[in-house]
Amino acid sequence: MKKILERIEEELKQSFTACGYEERFGKAVLSNRPDLCEYQCNGAMAAAKAYKKKPIDIAGQVVEKLQGSPVFSMCEAVMPGFINLNLDAGFVAEYMNQMAGDEQLGLEKAEQPQTIIVDYGGANVAKPLHIGHLRSAVIGESIKRMGQVLGHHMIGDVHLGDWGLQMGLIIEELRDRKPELPYFQEGFSGEYPKEAPFTISELEDIYPAASRKAKFKPEEGERAGMSQEEIQEREEASRAFAHRAHLATRRLQEGYPPFMAIWEHIMRVSKADLEKNYGNLAVSFDLWKGESDAQKYIPDLIQELERQGLAYESQGALVVDIGEPGDSKELPPCIVRKSDGAALYATSDLGTIIERERKLHPDAYIYIADKRQELHFTQVFRVAKKAGFVSKDMPMSFLGFGTMNGKDGKPFKTRDGGVMRLEQLIGDINEAVYQRIMENRTVSEDEARETAKLVGLAALKYGDLSNQAAKDYIFDIDRFISFEGNTGPYILYTIVRITSILNKYRDQGGKTANGSILPAGSEAEKDLMLQISRYQEVMEAAFTEKAPHKLCQYIYELSNEFNRFYHDTKILGEEDKRKQESWIQLIALAKEVLNACIQVLGFEAPERM
Repeated sequence: MKKILERIEEELKQSFTACGYEERFGKAVLSNRPDLCEYQCNGAMAAAKAYKKKPIDIAGQVVEKLQGSPVFSMCEAVMPGFINLNLDAGFVAEYMNQMAGDEQLGLEKAEQPQTIIVDYGGANVAKPLHIGHLRSAVIGESIKRMGQVLGHHMIGDVHLGDWGLQMGLIIEELRDRKPELPYFQEGFSGEYPKEAPFTISELEDIYPAASRKAKFKPEEGERAGMSQEEIQEREEASRAFAHRAHLATRRLQEGYPPFMAIWEHIMRVSKADLEKNYGNLAVSFDLWKGESDAQKYIPDLIQELERQGLAYESQGALVVDIGEPGDSKELPPCIVRKSDGAALYATSDLGTIIERERKLHPDAYIYIADKRQELHFTQVFRVAKKAGFVSKDMPMSFLGFGTMNGKDGKPFKTRDGGVMRLEQLIGDINEAVYQRIMENRTVSEDEARETAKLVGLAALKYGDLSNQAAKDYIFDIDRFISFEGNTGPYILYTIVRITSILNKYRDQGGKTANGSILPAGSEAEKDLMLQISRYQEVMEAAFTEKAPHKLCQYIYELSNEFNRFYHDTKILGEEDKRKQESWIQLIALAKEVLNACIQVLGFEAPERM
């Protein structure tokens, strides 16, 4: 089904060519002056330069040809050469009926579906998810879902941090706590236990304890109560522990069986917890790959970079220049191997790309991470293309997001100044929604709890996604859970209101499958139709531009238009059954479009609120 904008432009192009002008001038846009018209065409302005004529004369000619078109109820040329357009109510109603009769609500699948990898996890194993993981998860999930509804094969990869120094730190801290474990017994020849020697709670305590032990930094007050000998002794112990952790990391990466067995325990316990917590956000991944999966490709990729003469030594490290003609500033080379022989994140990311190319054959890549990582991904993409790991024209996009800040404008923290766990954030927002629901006491506590989970998730995800990804935003729980304004709960409340009307209509003996949508009889009704008609256009644009906030803005405006229509129209009290049936079909379509959009954004509506 063609977008309504395409239908409008078909008429315009025919009129431009009929007047002797190129059809490329027949472009339309949503009017920036809705008080004057619904759509506008500025093509006469551009055509005037090409044909050395006055814009208003060209606009007048085109408007004359448009007279009698079934698409428009009003076409007028206005100075200095704009063409103002209003759509015919019958044409718009017919478009509504076509959308209502289409399983995809008029959404066309991509003619050439692509395989697109979305890298949007980035969690580290053995650590709990915290609020720093929120934006990548919800933005990535929405982009993946947009691509899926448009017919692309979207592959979401969590890309775990599972192979760095934190593994050695955990192993050595576990040794200090439980030296009797068989992993630390020299000469042990039996089978290692199938059960992990720690729970997720213990594991989440082990890593920060090990990290502190490896970086002994006494606070001023603590230092004052210690002798110089004690401080020196603690510093030496810290250096010794850090050295042990580095050695353990190296032995793990060399495949030492006892440490590999511990690593496998860490992975199993962590993955189960991560799946649960990502699941609470309605976020899922097709691949649970990690840095460890890339390691086997690293020796060959280093060798290939050297063979091609791309990699060279600089201050003991191996680097690749990434500068290109046209760069506005000098970019530092990409370090692919440190002076001590260790690989870096860039090397791991390159190894991951090689694996993806060999196994998945993607047509495009989308990476979602903190915008401060832009240089890193610029380096990785350029090295991958220079070395031929991917084709030079491979689309590789980095979507960098801003920071979620507290009301003080600083990165969001817990009350005691720590980094808040994502689980706690979700719990806090659900509790706040629950209290708001219970103020009315219209539902049971159990139902209120279940509803609060749905509304809380909508509040959290919409509160994030409604902001342009690259911008920082203020996390304001009171505003996010409000049932009024540009919020997730307001969108859900609109859907629930429509559901309630449809249920009451059925209770009165009405059949929601009856009738078709008639031409609008009021301004509010037509505005609702026009907003619904933009669904396909907005979905495609939001995906192409990787801009979930555009979809949020669309459903906010659609909700506003529905609520204006609802307040102006006595739907259930209407005595003209044909008109009432039309309205019921229209609001049912509005509900379907809203539900389709929130499904893509990653949340759903309850039956009642």
